[in-house]
Amino acid sequence: MQKINIPQAESQSADLIQENIEQLKQIFPEVIKEGWVDFDALNDLLGNYTDIPEERFYLNWAGKANARREAQKRSTGTLRPCPEESLDWDTTENLYIEGDNLEVLKLLQKSYHSRVKMIYIDPPYNTGKDFVYKDNYSDNMKNYLEQTGQDKKLSTNTESDGRYHSNWLNMMYPRLKLSRNLLAEDGVIFISIDDNEVANLRKICDEIFGEENFLAQIIHKNNSMKNQSKFIGVTTEYAFVYAKNFSILNTSINGWRAYKKGASDVIALFQNLKDKGVELDEIQMQINELYSRPKYSHLSRWNKVDQTGVFTDKDLSRANGYKDFTIINPYTNKECIIPDRGWGKKYEDLLELQRRDMIWYGDGTTPPREKSYMTNERDTVFDNYFFADNSIDKKMLVTLLGGEMFEFPKSLEMIKQFISLATSTTENSIIFDFFSGSATTAHAVMQLNAEDGGSRKYICVQLPEPTPEDSEARKAGYNTIPEIAKERIRRAGKKILEEQKAKAEKEGGLFAEGKKKLDIGFKVFKLDSSNINAWDNTPANLETALHNSLFNIKTDRSEEDLLYEILIKYGIELTQKINRHTIAGKTVYEMGAGSLIVCLADNLTTEVAEGIGKLYEEVSPDGIDGNCRVVFKDSGFNGSDEVKTNTLLILKQHGITNVASV
Repeated sequence: MQKINIPQAESQSADLIQENIEQLKQIFPEVIKEGWVDFDALNDLLGNYTDIPEERFYLNWAGKANARREAQKRSTGTLRPCPEESLDWDTTENLYIEGDNLEVLKLLQKSYHSRVKMIYIDPPYNTGKDFVYKDNYSDNMKNYLEQTGQDKKLSTNTESDGRYHSNWLNMMYPRLKLSRNLLAEDGVIFISIDDNEVANLRKICDEIFGEENFLAQIIHKNNSMKNQSKFIGVTTEYAFVYAKNFSILNTSINGWRAYKKGASDVIALFQNLKDKGVELDEIQMQINELYSRPKYSHLSRWNKVDQTGVFTDKDLSRANGYKDFTIINPYTNKECIIPDRGWGKKYEDLLELQRRDMIWYGDGTTPPREKSYMTNERDTVFDNYFFADNSIDKKMLVTLLGGEMFEFPKSLEMIKQFISLATSTTENSIIFDFFSGSATTAHAVMQLNAEDGGSRKYICVQLPEPTPEDSEARKAGYNTIPEIAKERIRRAGKKILEEQKAKAEKEGGLFAEGKKKLDIGFKVFKLDSSNINAWDNTPANLETALHNSLFNIKTDRSEEDLLYEILIKYGIELTQKINRHTIAGKTVYEMGAGSLIVCLADNLTTEVAEGIGKLYEEVSPDGIDGNCRVVFKDSGFNGSDEVKTNTLLILKQHGITNVASV
């Protein structure tokens, strides 16, 4: 029976260095000798491309080599399930994870490799006031537990520190490196940033994702002025957009299309006023008033209205066009003026436009033009300028949470827009945010799914950062940022469902029947040390180590704790549906139609093995195909080699040969 708890190895996350060697082996098999890379042979194969010129353009900083190595290290942690803090634990496909995102990224490498369609992050901007994660390269997991276990206030990265920019780069580099592994081949990442580190972020993203995969630098204009500047008030931030593989993204879609920002508001205003019986002149006046605001000024060319909607007019002429006919203006019964360049359409086509009331005649002193309604042209190629009134989100959260819990929440509309660009309603896309803060990304995923019927799901990761002692959040009983974020998700989900129901009732439809149920739940996991005791070979700890080798599962851990660590080790998604069965009085976990069966009970008997064999035959859709994997707790056999041997024989009779223990 194979054991999967080899102390210093299997109690850790994916071995990324070994995976890199395997990838190299696929390309250059001759350079791998007994598991080692023959760099001389590799240099011979690469020829002149191995000579690095002394003078070249690249970004270097104090600690870069360590930061690169940190991305390759394996985590000694695990993710412990917290059903009591979750919502719809058994059915939801959303995840909320509390912990250091560097360790969490390492733990998710197997389960979510190349499965994430979009990443959005809003990392610390390195303003001198926000904190920067203080990684400890010798033992980051131990460092995390010490920092969070003592309710310590996280330190800030001040300009007086001699490694001000280096500290920030050392924090960002390994996290971005690991996040790239999780992106699907047609996946994209959006990264918010401001002026403090925008130049450095661009350089490390070019290095990690490749310059050829750069898509855009989006300018995010808000309505708040940062007055710390003595000369120019700063009202913009940025978002870098990179593809995992531009060539694949470029061939998989026809292009990113988006609603013109604000168009839906203009259309809604028109319809609302029309329904109230307001005259067209008054509707036109109110729409023009809307255009006077910066958010809507770019739509001002749609400056006309009729009974159908809001429209602009387009030229009906072309060079060397038709000049031997014209049409009659139905309002004056006179011939329309022929354009100087001639008509751009045939006579029959102009008559068809007239029949459909698609021609605007003006005052009759100029050639007529074609109507172009906003409803038909509201989607466009997304531009790199986005205006978002951040006061709206601030007020929305105050209403939702009953107080000002977050000073600078991200724009819900902006993140919704990013998600709608990068994903479609027909895919079960995973949206990942590992600096999730106020959980705007989770809120945006739920809201967008409600609006367009999509099935997107999210993974949010947030460090359990303490709230300031004198803050409104602490006074309201929220001790950490995740506590507020989880409550926001609960309340936002409930509000979205209520709005969805009210809309359905207004439209005369049935709310629940025939409609896909919106997933507003989330599974909570918390980063902790592995459930499996690691071997400690120092003389002072030998007695404890020997005891732990016999009873290798930590005593304060539950069966479910260990179960999810097994899922992580085997690369299974944390939202995998788990079926519970009782066999010979023991709980047996089965998932994936029998592809994995786990029993972590004590005092195992051969009756359990017989029951597992029968269960596999019942649930496997293809019958006995040899693809079942069974895992037991090693101490569950109570040291009985006889029970263990007989268990293996019984399972083999049922076609199960892949058996392991922890």
